[in-house]
Amino acid sequence: MVRRLVTGEFDEGPEYATYRRRGTTDWLLVQTLDGQGRFGQVAATPGTVTLVRPGTEHDYATVGDRWHFLYTHLHPKPDWLPLLDWPEVAPGIIQLRPAEATFHRIADHLRDAVRHQHSVLPQAEQLSANSLEAALLWCDTQNPKAVQIDDRLLRAIELIDQDLTATLDVPRLARAVNLSTSRFAHLFREQLGVTPQQFVERRRLDAAARLLELTSRPVASVAAQVGYADPLYFSTRFRLHTGSSPTDYRRRS
Repeated sequence: MVRRLVTGEFDEGPEYATYRRRGTTDWLLVQTLDGQGRFGQVAATPGTVTLVRPGTEHDYATVGDRWHFLYTHLHPKPDWLPLLDWPEVAPGIIQLRPAEATFHRIADHLRDAVRHQHSVLPQAEQLSANSLEAALLWCDTQNPKAVQIDDRLLRAIELIDQDLTATLDVPRLARAVNLSTSRFAHLFREQLGVTPQQFVERRRLDAAARLLELTSRPVASVAAQVGYADPLYFSTRFRLHTGSSPTDYRRRS
């Protein structure tokens, strides 16, 4: 059976080189952390993420004294394929240079994929795949061929998702990403199509829906966990969002 993905981290010296004339049947993803490598004539410098398509010649090696990188061989799920449509820098070789903060997020998720792959849990492969998908999604935020979202808005979204119970009003979010309140609100609506307040409410209510589906916690407890101190107000907003009361939604789920 062909494994969907094989992932790891290498820190190689000057002698490291690989050559496969016909490539492989899977995709190869390499995130260069330090030192330098090459794919044919394409440089893999720190800060780059490189993809090699199936069937493309593998001719890669260390340049200089060291090449430290995270790698994944993957057979992508069908719904991952749009996430792999990056700018081509050579036949069969595509590459991104993410912003620094996003680059580190990608590395964190790839390291999670490595860690899960070596786990003894029966869910290890799926956990590893989920981490890889998160890395690809962050790559997609940096893909010039995809819809671009300002890095400051990405930081605000991450802040929202970290703690839905926090005070997530526009002034706090704007301060967190070093924008004025008016500029933040305008940029958010321009790029995401909703106001920051609408986005926060959707995130909270979507999280509540998952809790209602997956747990037996009382509605008041679910409301508190996603940032609503008043269960009645939560129920009103949930009904407007889903068309059902929390109790009816849970029953149908």
